[in-house]
Amino acid sequence: MRILRNLWNSLTAIGLLIGTIFFAFSLTPSLLPRDFVLQGALSGVCLTAGYLLGTILVWLWRYLELPPLPEYVARASLWVAAIASALVATVFLWKFVEWQNITRSLMHMEPVESGRLVEVGLIALGVFVVLLLLGRLIGKLDRGVSGKLGNLMPRRVANLVGLLLVGWIIWAVTDGVLFRVALRAADSSLQRLDALIEPDVARPTSAERTGGPGSIVGWEGLGRMGRAFVASGPSGKDITAFTGKEAKDPIRVYVGLNSADTVQDRAKLALEEMKRTGAFDRSVLVVIAPTGTGWVDPEAMDTLEYLQHGDIASVAVQYSYLLSWLSLLIEPQYGSDTARALFNEVYKYWSALPKEHRPRLYLHGLSLGSLSSDASLDIFDIVGDPIQGALWSGPPFSSRTWKSATAGREAGSPVWLPRFRDGSIIRFYSQSGVAPGDYAQWGPIRIAYLQYASDPVVFFDPFASYREPDWMKPPRGPDVSPALRWFPIVTQLQIGLDMAIATSTPMGFGHVYAPEDYIQPWVDVTQPSGWSAEDIERLKTYFRAKRD
Repeated sequence: MRILRNLWNSLTAIGLLIGTIFFAFSLTPSLLPRDFVLQGALSGVCLTAGYLLGTILVWLWRYLELPPLPEYVARASLWVAAIASALVATVFLWKFVEWQNITRSLMHMEPVESGRLVEVGLIALGVFVVLLLLGRLIGKLDRGVSGKLGNLMPRRVANLVGLLLVGWIIWAVTDGVLFRVALRAADSSLQRLDALIEPDVARPTSAERTGGPGSIVGWEGLGRMGRAFVASGPSGKDITAFTGKEAKDPIRVYVGLNSADTVQDRAKLALEEMKRTGAFDRSVLVVIAPTGTGWVDPEAMDTLEYLQHGDIASVAVQYSYLLSWLSLLIEPQYGSDTARALFNEVYKYWSALPKEHRPRLYLHGLSLGSLSSDASLDIFDIVGDPIQGALWSGPPFSSRTWKSATAGREAGSPVWLPRFRDGSIIRFYSQSGVAPGDYAQWGPIRIAYLQYASDPVVFFDPFASYREPDWMKPPRGPDVSPALRWFPIVTQLQIGLDMAIATSTPMGFGHVYAPEDYIQPWVDVTQPSGWSAEDIERLKTYFRAKRD
């Protein structure tokens, strides 16, 4: 009790009020629905951030040597702040379930009857106390270091040097010890998972698949995601059964991280495997940049293989077995380096072939794969002999071409489904299809972006702490809650959490892209032959029913 009493007496009224406001705002909706555990953790972090802001204001008041409040006023104000905070927190907690159900209804999820409000509050309080004590421990360390340095230099210089030194120590311990230990554990675990050969994944029996008869790439070296890619997908018979037209078995080529020692060697191995399988004899060739784990989205490739009647080859090279966010954090260049090496090898060979006898060449990537694929393409290298296009889905907010096209969108078009110039080069798609408007005829290169308004990977804004993101301004996307509001700092934390759980939504929302939503952009970009509007709708219905 004494510890709690001392903790209570050490709180500041302004910090408690601002912290409670941040806590309340954290309960409002963001892009994705949250369960009570995540909400409690988020609310605790927001409460701490608000309290820290209040503490900084108190420090600034004292630093400016303004008169302090009398002791009895300070104590009374703390109790008034506590009562006001309790009322505000109660009102917003009561609204939490309603706000969450609005978001859930937009994503066709069942409503929740209870938001576990007591648990949310307790988790938030626990997170706040832990972070507060940690902060005070750091402050005590800072004062100790600064006090020692004060014997050697002026007080304010000592305070600054002490703060920098403590910050460096914390960074060194966190990055050099805790982070690396956690990384090694994750690396070891994910490496073993990548090497796991699952019993339900059968080795291909077709010579047109990597790992099948005659393959120059070993089955064991493909990695878990590579084996899943080459062992899955429709056969020519499957496609024929749906279309009623003769179809080929699609060619799938994959090179795993353990298939060769270097990026260049893996890219060259992929090219040789493509030659072996006859990939350059098909009508369409797709160079894929996978996600961080090496995963290739089957929803994208299965639909395209149906549209092209199996007359298609695709190739991907693994660059990591880490989750995409870990790969982006630790080895951000690996994805783009691998995508660039693969594209350069394929393009060099492809561009040397007679134009009338070579396949149409496209790029594809989802999420981190989209970012890497975009980085692999240098327009100045291909302007003399351009590829035919690209479909990039769920492009991360930092994607080069996406950022440029979104920033240069036509006035009045929303950022979540913009129109870029006359639409002859770049077009944007969502669940409802292409952005509305009049477009010019496609040019020689066709680039399509598939994105959902509720995808935080696409619409995370690194500046949302102090300005409202454009995607929050009306008109909003159909899968974004009308109750969503922008709040300084809090919105940044909300969307940051949304990024971490971006794949927890039902298919067709967030960062989980549905097969039927790939079909129209693929049709527009690759112009498959023999498909009427009715056939395309039937294909969408088929894939929609298949996933349901």
